[in-house]
Amino acid sequence: MPFLESDALQLPFANESFDLVTAAFGFRNLANYEAGLREMQRVLKRGGTIGILEFTEPSAGFFGDFYRWYFRKVLPKIGGAISGDAAAYKYLPNSVARFFRPEELCELMRGVGLQNVDAAVWTGGTVALHTGMKQ
Repeated sequence: MPFLESDALQLPFANESFDLVTAAFGFRNLANYEAGLREMQRVLKRGGTIGILEFTEPSAGFFGDFYRWYFRKVLPKIGGAISGDAAAYKYLPNSVARFFRPEELCELMRGVGLQNVDAAVWTGGTVALHTGMKQ
């Protein structure tokens, strides 16, 4: 399979080209989430699945509060020191805080016509896999 770079809102593939369309930790960076879902759905075959793996914030409580503190205060310093790009590690927690909660993204997925939509939340509530099928 060749690698290519393209705009996620205008994929260079024919309608109904794929059985599975996935995004891992990048969907949250789209300029328009609904348009992104519609484009993913356009290139998906009937009966195919969309899978979106994204960060999410855990619920309030000891772990969630500790996670947010670490994610906002500690990770940017460590990541910035290692990578030399502190801005990227400040952007990450801010973008996650602004992004949909799992049920909100599921609702948007249903809104564009996907069926059997579900979210599995993992890693203490910090990551969610959202799935839906095209009928």
